[in-house]
Order: sequence, then structure tokens, then C-alpha cells
Amino acid sequence: MEAIVFEEFGGSEVLRHVTSAEVPEPGPGEVRLRVAAAGVNPMDWKVRRGLLEEFFPTTFPAVPGIEVAGTVDALGEGVTGLAVGDEVFGWSRTGGYARYAVGDRLLPKPAGLSWEDAVGLPVAGETAARVLAALGVREGETLFLHGAAGIVGTVAVQLAVAAGVTVVGSASASNHAYLRGLGAIPVAYGDGLAERVRAAAPQGVDAVFDAAGHGVLPVAIELLGGEGTARKERIATIAATDAAEFGIPYSVPEQDFSRVREWLTAQAAGVVAGTLRLRLADTLPLKEAARAQDLSETGHVRGKLVLLP
Repeated sequence: MEAIVFEEFGGSEVLRHVTSAEVPEPGPGEVRLRVAAAGVNPMDWKVRRGLLEEFFPTTFPAVPGIEVAGTVDALGEGVTGLAVGDEVFGWSRTGGYARYAVGDRLLPKPAGLSWEDAVGLPVAGETAARVLAALGVREGETLFLHGAAGIVGTVAVQLAVAAGVTVVGSASASNHAYLRGLGAIPVAYGDGLAERVRAAAPQGVDAVFDAAGHGVLPVAIELLGGEGTARKERIATIAATDAAEFGIPYSVPEQDFSRVREWLTAQAAGVVAGTLRLRLADTLPLKEAARAQDLSETGHVRGKLVLLP
């Protein structure tokens, strides 16, 4: 089958486009799908560079990618609730940058949901819902969301605003109008961030969601009272690898898939109904996976990058 593979760690040049990769077989409880779209995430290039070996050991040759959307092609033993021909989206165990992929965390795709939007939901939707739940933000509170214009931030802003939360979101100036359109109060990155957030939210900040990293945790602590008095349980990061040094939890994916299913089913319905917007940065053919990962690695992608096999 057509796939992107790499056999050593390194830059995007280690990615090879092949047409003779072995088609994966689904095991018990697993589903194989013919991939219609694969999502590109920062995790993909970090795995390729060997930066996540402690958490996600790599067996070579490896196919990148964890997000997929496509049509069920084969069922493993014991699978219920899905049938060959069903359209699904979710996570791949064997790598999404391929014509076929296998996974066991897949959901039915609503008929009105495009392949591009479907593959943009799993990571961003799960992450946004999980972190907001962990922070316990509720109606009437104020959330500072660092990196609000990215795909995770885009979903999180809308979920929080819909719940009656005031959201102050950091982003580059070119994204401020976009954030206002989502219902957030935009502030600029850089020196003086804490002062700008306080000016935007004179009532104070109740929780901080760091979706971008770049050394913002000291600012988060300052906004919540300063070292020694900060409510650190109301700070969460998905981007700061030094979180433990500040006594702040690094948020990890939800293991209870029934909870994830509930979140993503509701979000998919919202996209179809037009009450939840996703931001598509670009679609590229599978053979341009290296270019897609290079774009992701810049950290300046506005929205979701999608590969189309």
C-alpha cells in the first residue's frame, strides 16, 4: 500500500513515500479503515526526531500519524457497533500516513461532517474538552488561554464561551480578529503579557490553559496569585515540558474512551450544526508529508494540516 515511512530518527528528510508498505491487519477489538484523511500534529515530528521515546517507543520501520478518518475496511474479532463500509474517525495504532490504518478508538462519522473536519477533531477536541474539565472552569469564571488561535485553542475557546466562561486568549496580532469572532478577548504574546491579561480581565483570572508553551508558566502562576499562593491545580499545560519544575500538572490524554466518545460525538454534531467551527490550515497529498511536518514544526500554522492519501 501507499504510505509514509521512516527508519531512523532525524529531520523530515528521513520520511520516505513508498507504495509497497505492508497492509496492517486488525487484531481483536480493532478496525481497519481505508484512510480518507490523516491529521498532522506536532507529536508527529517530535516522534520522528526521537524526542518522545520515553513516552512513545518507536519500532522501525514506522508510519507517522495518530489521527485518521476513513471507511471501515475490515473488522477484528469481537468488534461490535461498526460494520464494513461505515465512515469513522479517531486514532490509529499503526500510523495514519497510509492508505490503510488500524485502530480501536474510532467513532462513527456523521454524514454531514467532511473528512477534513472529522480528522481535525480527535486530538484537538479531546484535548480541549479534557483540559477544560480538569480545570473545572464554569459559568461566570475567567480563563486565560495561551495559544488560543491554534486548532486546540480554537475548540477550547468555543467550548468555554458556550459554557458561559470569559476567555482571554493570547495570539499574534494577525489572529486577534479571528479570536474576537470566536468570542474571546485577544491579547498579544511577549513581554508584558501578565499586564495585558490583567487589563483585559480586571476581575481577575480563575484558571490558565497553556496550549503553546514558550515559558508562559511563570506568567500563569503570577496571574493566579504568585509563587506560594497560586492555585496551581487551576493551571494546566499541554506544551510545557518543564511543567513539573513549577509544580504544575502536564495534561495527558483521557484513557476512558467512553468519556472521549461523549465529548467528540457532541463536538461532531456541533460542527455539522454550525455551532462549532474548526480551522483548516491546508490540505496536502500524502507524498508531501515531509513538507506538512516542516510546516507544523514552525509553530506558526493557523489551523489544522491534513494529508489526503
